[in-house]
Amino acid sequence: MKRYIYLFAIALILNSCSEAVEGINEDPNSITQSAYGNILTGAEVGNILLQTGESARRAGIFAGQYTGIDRQHLGFSQYNVTTSDFDGLWYDGFVNAYRNALVTEQSIIENEVGPVSQGITQVLQAHIIGTMASLYGDIPYEEAGFIEITNPIIEEQEAVYGEIQNLLSEAITNLESDSGRPTGGSEIYFDGSPAKWLESAYTLKARFHMHTKAYVQAYQAASNGISSFSNSMYAPHGSAADNSNLNYQFFEIQVRQADLIVSDFMVSLLQPGSANPNPANYRGNSKTDETARFNFYFNSTSIGFQPNTINGYAAQEAPAPLVTLEENLLILAEAGLRSMNFDTGLGHLNDFRAFMSTGGYLRNIDMTQLKYEAYTQADFEAGGIENPDGISKEDALLREILEERYITLFGQIEPFNDVRRTLDDTGLRVPVNPNVGNQLPQRFLYPQTEIDRNDNLTTPIPDFFDPTDINL
Repeated sequence: MKRYIYLFAIALILNSCSEAVEGINEDPNSITQSAYGNILTGAEVGNILLQTGESARRAGIFAGQYTGIDRQHLGFSQYNVTTSDFDGLWYDGFVNAYRNALVTEQSIIENEVGPVSQGITQVLQAHIIGTMASLYGDIPYEEAGFIEITNPIIEEQEAVYGEIQNLLSEAITNLESDSGRPTGGSEIYFDGSPAKWLESAYTLKARFHMHTKAYVQAYQAASNGISSFSNSMYAPHGSAADNSNLNYQFFEIQVRQADLIVSDFMVSLLQPGSANPNPANYRGNSKTDETARFNFYFNSTSIGFQPNTINGYAAQEAPAPLVTLEENLLILAEAGLRSMNFDTGLGHLNDFRAFMSTGGYLRNIDMTQLKYEAYTQADFEAGGIENPDGISKEDALLREILEERYITLFGQIEPFNDVRRTLDDTGLRVPVNPNVGNQLPQRFLYPQTEIDRNDNLTTPIPDFFDPTDINL
């Protein structure tokens, strides 16, 4: 069976500007054939584009982490969105990322490369489709990614999550075989390490179980998930124009950089001292100093705080988080609390704090500005440092874990998922408030390109404020 590759170097050069790649390679007869190794690299680059580019920034706006202050991003902050605003983002997911992952797997099967390589492509597919389902709700799955199918069937969101879990289980079986690794250098996340991909598969299982509030299963999966920082999946970046961190390209180079700043709410959670826009929000206490994390994440500019492009989160060569130890530890904390008991949740939260006390995922930091001492049960009891308002210790712990997730996963898509998932946890959820009106965004819109050509789309077309099925 003849298959083709989409080439992606231009996507990184153009700072994940979705519109720049929209429509590329529409004609399958004009695109370039490639060995599976090159296609795999393209699929991984496409996934970086989806997970850390404009979709992540848009999700950050809707989750209250960013504020648009000019042009299109100002409109996004005011919830003035149209279906055409999502054309390029849909393309990023289903073409740049998912299509290539499917083509890679087909090439691996046809060339009998082996189960580890196939398992890697299956984890990639699950990562991509799970992200798209979380953002859009009901989506194409079985018929997605095939150029010859112009009207793919739309499947229900919950059913897609079930298929993703099955796909990850199959990937785990393939990865456990420990044979058939990809050619050296073609797999740019872990250089084909089955053990590292296996742990990422379990953490993704846990992530998607969290999306559907299956907390028992999430805890079980995360117990086999990423076990060390060195096993975290980070997108690699370098100092050249075609491989720089995508947030660096946006906030340091692109002309739209002045459109977007970090929200006052996000800043207030981490900024120590009197300059904090709302000092009451600051997370620091006698056991916690957030100065180092604040300086790692943010840099003060003439228009406000933006991601640190100098020596921190968005530096040119900074690796971008995709699936990480820090996420896995916090899944264990929240899912352990919800499905088991207080002590289990607190123990895992303290595992995370122990990780952070040595620097954690931060880089180029002053260790004297960092403190994450272990919490005790007394800290969450009425009157404790994490419970000044006298709620139950379980609720106080949940509130702390949810806020920790919001901070730790800054700039990723997951905070938008968390904000919607926990909307009914009144008084415990991270208090993100609507920028306008009285409703928070609930989904990305189906793109106009899909509305125009796919008669199978859910009708009526869901509104921006209509919850997806898992968040009803």
